Amino acid sequence: MAVAPSIRMSALNAESCCAPLDLQPTLSADQAEEYAKWFMALSDPTRIRIMNLLSQSPVPVCVCDITDQFEVGQPTISHHLKILRDVRFVLAERRGTFMYYRVNDACLVELPEATKALFNLAPV
Repeated sequence: MAVAPSIRMSALNAESCCAPLDLQPTLSADQAEEYAKWFMALSDPTRIRIMNLLSQSPVPVCVCDITDQFEVGQPTISHHLKILRDVRFVLAERRGTFMYYRVNDACLVELPEATKALFNLAPV
């Protein structure tokens, strides 16, 4: 006869497998939410490649030139650029009817610092 799950769970709770650790997250909930947005924005291979492409240019790049480098259409590229723009990884400027994009220099400092903070390699 099988033991009911609630009985099994209470037996496990009464007997701990190890001593409790005295650890707390070092990131605030707000920091974790912000960093999660950053990492989600980078969780797509096309967005990674767009960032790589833009990082090679010392000047803003026209969306049409970005689109030419990928096998997806302009609406898809614009969608990816919007996600990157929403987390401030890229900055956009309108020139006539075209949008030009460049890497936000601040993310070159902040993203590595976020990674260090995530793994407790730097003060938060």
